[in-house]
Amino acid sequence: MKDKLALLAELFAAQRSRLERFIARRIRARQDIADVAQEVYLRMLSVKDIEAIRRPEAYLFTVADNVMKEQAVRNRRGAGAVDIDGADAAAELAVLSTIDAELDHSEEVERLREVLGQLSPKCREAVRLQYAQGMSYREIGSRLGISSNMVKKYLSYALAHCRRRMSRPG
Repeated sequence: MKDKLALLAELFAAQRSRLERFIARRIRARQDIADVAQEVYLRMLSVKDIEAIRRPEAYLFTVADNVMKEQAVRNRRGAGAVDIDGADAAAELAVLSTIDAELDHSEEVERLREVLGQLSPKCREAVRLQYAQGMSYREIGSRLGISSNMVKKYLSYALAHCRRRMSRPG
């Protein structure tokens, strides 16, 4: 039997590029990709019986996802208001609604649907028109019969709501 270090070295060698792409799609600061990958490696080292893991690749990506969620929580605690005009916010909401082909995220998608279902119908429709159809605030406002400023408020509220609810279990 191989020792833990050898098993982890093989796993990381085989999955390195996939892991880095996975991380890059989910974090804001590209310079943090290596740090997140290193934290994942350290956490995998802390697993007592690495051979007991039935699907090491899936476990690796689950650990990476957890590290990024924890990092996002730390970043949120230090962040102020939500800037919904920024590309980061749009990318963050888009990430929440994307099904990752590498891992089964059907539970997360179902959770996002549930969280979006908690929004008012106009707010939910503003989110759909913005992120699914790429409409501008003016176009959304015209479609929904509200001002562009109200569209911005709906989207800001929806993003904050999704961040809050998706970070909580069940």
